[in-house]
Amino acid sequence: MKLTIGFSPCPNDTFIFDALVNQKIDTEGIQFDMKLADVEALNKAAIQNELDITKISYGVLPLVLQNYILLNSGSALGSGVGPLLIANEYNNHWNVAEQTIAIPGENTTAHLLFSMAYPTAAKKIFLRYDEIESFVQAGKGLGVIIHENRFTYADKGLFKIIDLGDYWEKQTNAAIPLGCIVIKRTFDSALQQKIDRLIKKSIEYAFENNAVLNDFIRCNAQEMSEEIMRKHINLYVNDYSLSLGEKGLAAVNQLMNVYETMHNTKLSEKEMVVSL
Repeated sequence: MKLTIGFSPCPNDTFIFDALVNQKIDTEGIQFDMKLADVEALNKAAIQNELDITKISYGVLPLVLQNYILLNSGSALGSGVGPLLIANEYNNHWNVAEQTIAIPGENTTAHLLFSMAYPTAAKKIFLRYDEIESFVQAGKGLGVIIHENRFTYADKGLFKIIDLGDYWEKQTNAAIPLGCIVIKRTFDSALQQKIDRLIKKSIEYAFENNAVLNDFIRCNAQEMSEEIMRKHINLYVNDYSLSLGEKGLAAVNQLMNVYETMHNTKLSEKEMVVSL
């Protein structure tokens, strides 16, 4: 059986999925047709119901629950892992609502968290995440950064205005749900559970063999030093990645509640996560 699977080339995703897609573990008769893409491209693909299994932003989960169900394994949640709003000069008194803001995708969790903190900000443009530092450096506006840019912006002379993840944590007292793995609802529960289990096995394999970063991670990382790649992995891959658990699910439910409030809508009552 062959299934399509989408995830980003970022070190946290290639760390998680290396053993799965490169068959370093027993995949129990399943082959994976891999698609590597920026998470916003994956968000759009999920909205179109294109892939069997895919990484998405938690911010887009409400829009795809009709077709997909959340897996327990593979998520990026945590504390101190959220997006940052940055500027090209130090200023304690930015009127953010009047600035042009570059955001890494309309359907990203970063956009949801920014909108939560700055509900009146309307001058937004949506860029690929790795274009935002250059946008801010050029003086075109402020930017919301994610991924490895958390570790590089200061070296490029840029300044943090607010940690949007810290804002979320203070408002909700919950972990920050950033990205997750979903699978099509049309598959039977046995297959959904098998994929959930295989992703967990792939992560366990990665943790057990983490002494050397392998070529799959290195080749797909975008001009990163090993130090930055390891920081990236350590920040986004943790116990929540192995299994959401009660605290993880509580954080996801909190995000769904915030989405409903912000959009004045009621989400589908379909089961949200694969039962183990």
